[in-house]
Amino acid sequence: MIRFWNKRVKIGILTENKEFDNEIKKIRREIKNHIAKRFAGSLAIRMVDSGSCNACEAECNALSNPYYDLERLGIYFVASPRHADIMLVSGVMTFNMFPHVLDAWQQIAEPKWAITIGDCPAMDAPFMKNFAIKAPVNEHIPISHHIKGCPPSPEDIMKGLLTFLEKLK
Repeated sequence: MIRFWNKRVKIGILTENKEFDNEIKKIRREIKNHIAKRFAGSLAIRMVDSGSCNACEAECNALSNPYYDLERLGIYFVASPRHADIMLVSGVMTFNMFPHVLDAWQQIAEPKWAITIGDCPAMDAPFMKNFAIKAPVNEHIPISHHIKGCPPSPEDIMKGLLTFLEKLK
Protein backbone atom coordinates (compact mmCIF):
# COMPACT_ATOMS: atom_id res chain seq x y z
CA MET A 1 0.00 0.00 0.00
CA ILE A 2 2.84 2.40 0.79
CA ARG A 3 4.32 1.70 -2.65
CA PHE A 4 0.99 2.69 -4.21
CA TRP A 5 0.84 6.01 -2.36
CA ASN A 6 4.49 6.83 -3.10
CA LYS A 7 3.82 6.24 -6.79
CA ARG A 8 0.59 8.26 -6.60
CA VAL A 9 2.37 11.23 -5.01
CA LYS A 10 5.16 11.16 -7.62
CA ILE A 11 2.93 10.79 -10.69
CA GLY A 12 -0.11 12.80 -9.58
CA ILE A 13 -3.67 12.34 -10.73
CA LEU A 14 -3.68 10.87 -14.22
CA THR A 15 -7.25 11.81 -15.07
CA GLU A 16 -6.57 15.54 -14.95
CA ASN A 17 -5.87 17.43 -18.14
CA LYS A 18 -4.38 20.77 -17.13
CA GLU A 19 -4.46 22.24 -20.66
CA PHE A 20 -8.16 21.38 -21.06
CA ASP A 21 -8.97 22.71 -17.57
CA ASN A 22 -7.16 25.98 -18.31
CA GLU A 23 -8.97 26.36 -21.65
CA ILE A 24 -12.35 25.76 -19.98
CA LYS A 25 -11.50 28.33 -17.29
CA LYS A 26 -10.63 30.88 -19.98
CA ILE A 27 -13.89 30.21 -21.87
CA ARG A 28 -15.86 30.46 -18.60
CA ARG A 29 -14.29 33.80 -17.75
CA GLU A 30 -15.04 35.25 -21.20
CA ILE A 31 -18.64 33.99 -21.20
CA LYS A 32 -19.23 35.45 -17.74
CA ASN A 33 -17.86 38.84 -18.83
CA HIS A 34 -20.03 38.95 -21.96
CA ILE A 35 -23.16 37.96 -20.04
CA ALA A 36 -22.47 40.54 -17.35
CA LYS A 37 -22.14 43.29 -19.96
CA ARG A 38 -24.88 42.35 -22.43
CA PHE A 39 -27.50 40.57 -20.29
CA ALA A 40 -27.01 42.12 -16.84
CA GLY A 41 -25.53 38.88 -15.52
CA SER A 42 -28.28 36.43 -16.50
CA LEU A 43 -28.95 34.68 -19.80
CA ALA A 44 -32.00 32.41 -20.08
CA ILE A 45 -32.05 29.67 -22.71
CA ARG A 46 -35.09 27.66 -23.78
CA MET A 47 -33.99 24.34 -25.29
CA VAL A 48 -36.39 23.00 -27.92
CA ASP A 49 -36.07 19.46 -29.23
CA SER A 50 -37.56 19.50 -32.71
CA GLY A 51 -37.08 15.79 -33.34
CA SER A 52 -33.62 14.70 -32.25
CA CYS A 53 -31.99 11.51 -30.99
CA ASN A 54 -31.36 13.28 -27.63
CA ALA A 55 -27.57 13.22 -27.96
CA CYS A 56 -27.40 17.04 -28.11
CA GLU A 57 -29.70 17.26 -25.09
CA ALA A 58 -27.44 14.89 -23.15
CA GLU A 59 -24.44 17.11 -23.91
CA CYS A 60 -26.40 20.20 -22.83
CA ASN A 61 -27.33 18.40 -19.60
CA ALA A 62 -23.61 17.91 -18.98
CA LEU A 63 -23.25 21.70 -18.98
CA SER A 64 -25.15 21.75 -15.67
CA ASN A 65 -22.80 19.35 -13.89
CA PRO A 66 -20.24 20.68 -11.38
CA TYR A 67 -17.38 20.57 -13.90
CA TYR A 68 -18.86 22.96 -16.48
CA ASP A 69 -21.54 24.56 -14.23
CA LEU A 70 -23.03 27.12 -16.61
CA GLU A 71 -25.41 28.39 -13.94
CA ARG A 72 -22.45 29.84 -12.07
CA LEU A 73 -21.73 31.89 -15.20
CA GLY A 74 -25.28 33.23 -15.33
CA ILE A 75 -26.66 30.89 -18.01
CA TYR A 76 -29.91 29.19 -17.10
CA PHE A 77 -32.02 26.67 -19.00
CA VAL A 78 -35.64 27.68 -18.48
CA ALA A 79 -38.87 25.72 -18.95
CA SER A 80 -40.94 28.51 -20.46
CA PRO A 81 -40.13 30.40 -23.66
CA ARG A 82 -41.65 33.48 -22.01
CA HIS A 83 -38.68 33.59 -19.65
CA ALA A 84 -36.05 33.00 -22.35
CA ASP A 85 -33.66 35.27 -24.22
CA ILE A 86 -32.43 32.56 -26.59
CA MET A 87 -34.03 29.52 -28.16
CA LEU A 88 -31.64 26.60 -28.60
CA VAL A 89 -33.01 24.23 -31.28
CA SER A 90 -31.81 20.66 -31.69
CA GLY A 91 -32.90 17.89 -34.02
CA VAL A 92 -34.39 17.64 -37.47
CA MET A 93 -37.52 19.75 -37.47
CA THR A 94 -40.25 17.18 -37.96
CA PHE A 95 -43.72 17.83 -39.32
CA ASN A 96 -45.25 17.17 -35.89
CA MET A 97 -42.86 19.48 -33.99
CA PHE A 98 -42.99 22.32 -36.53
CA PRO A 99 -45.98 24.19 -34.99
CA HIS A 100 -44.55 23.78 -31.48
CA VAL A 101 -41.17 25.23 -32.46
CA LEU A 102 -42.87 28.21 -34.11
CA ASP A 103 -45.11 28.66 -31.06
CA ALA A 104 -42.10 28.66 -28.72
CA TRP A 105 -40.30 31.15 -31.00
CA GLN A 106 -43.29 33.52 -31.00
CA GLN A 107 -43.57 33.40 -27.19
CA ILE A 108 -40.02 34.63 -26.62
CA ALA A 109 -39.94 38.36 -25.95
CA GLU A 110 -37.90 40.73 -28.12
CA PRO A 111 -34.96 40.96 -28.46
CA LYS A 112 -34.61 37.24 -29.11
CA TRP A 113 -32.15 34.98 -30.82
CA ALA A 114 -32.19 31.40 -32.08
CA ILE A 115 -29.20 29.08 -32.03
CA THR A 116 -29.19 25.65 -33.64
CA ILE A 117 -27.15 22.87 -32.11
CA GLY A 118 -25.95 19.72 -33.82
CA ASP A 119 -25.94 18.73 -37.47
CA CYS A 120 -29.63 17.88 -37.71
CA PRO A 121 -31.25 21.37 -37.70
CA ALA A 122 -28.96 22.46 -40.54
CA MET A 123 -29.65 19.21 -42.46
CA ASP A 124 -25.98 18.19 -42.32
CA ALA A 125 -27.22 14.87 -40.97
CA PRO A 126 -28.04 11.88 -43.17
CA PHE A 127 -31.70 12.82 -43.68
CA MET A 128 -33.53 13.61 -46.86
CA LYS A 129 -36.19 16.28 -47.03
CA ASN A 130 -39.60 14.63 -47.29
CA PHE A 131 -43.18 15.06 -46.06
CA ALA A 132 -42.21 14.36 -42.44
CA ILE A 133 -39.22 16.74 -42.25
CA LYS A 134 -39.54 20.55 -42.29
CA ALA A 135 -35.80 21.18 -41.89
CA PRO A 136 -33.57 23.12 -42.23
CA VAL A 137 -34.71 25.28 -39.35
CA ASN A 138 -33.33 28.50 -40.87
CA GLU A 139 -36.11 28.36 -43.50
CA HIS A 140 -38.69 28.94 -40.74
CA ILE A 141 -37.04 31.05 -38.03
CA PRO A 142 -34.03 33.41 -38.18
CA ILE A 143 -30.95 31.61 -36.87
CA SER A 144 -28.29 33.80 -35.25
CA HIS A 145 -25.68 31.10 -34.76
CA HIS A 146 -25.10 27.39 -35.41
CA ILE A 147 -23.07 25.04 -33.19
CA LYS A 148 -21.76 22.16 -35.32
CA GLY A 149 -21.22 18.58 -34.25
CA CYS A 150 -23.04 15.30 -33.91
CA PRO A 151 -23.33 15.79 -31.01
CA PRO A 152 -21.16 18.76 -30.08
CA SER A 153 -19.19 18.26 -26.88
CA PRO A 154 -19.91 20.50 -23.88
CA GLU A 155 -16.69 22.35 -24.69
CA ASP A 156 -17.90 22.94 -28.28
CA ILE A 157 -21.23 24.18 -26.97
CA MET A 158 -19.49 26.62 -24.61
CA LYS A 159 -17.26 27.82 -27.45
CA GLY A 160 -20.32 28.22 -29.66
CA LEU A 161 -22.13 30.27 -27.01
CA LEU A 162 -19.01 32.41 -26.59
CA THR A 163 -18.81 32.98 -30.37
CA PHE A 164 -22.49 33.96 -30.39
CA LEU A 165 -21.98 36.38 -27.49
CA GLU A 166 -18.98 37.94 -29.24
CA LYS A 167 -21.11 38.49 -32.37
CA LEU A 168 -23.62 40.54 -30.35
CA LYS A 169 -21.22 43.46 -29.80
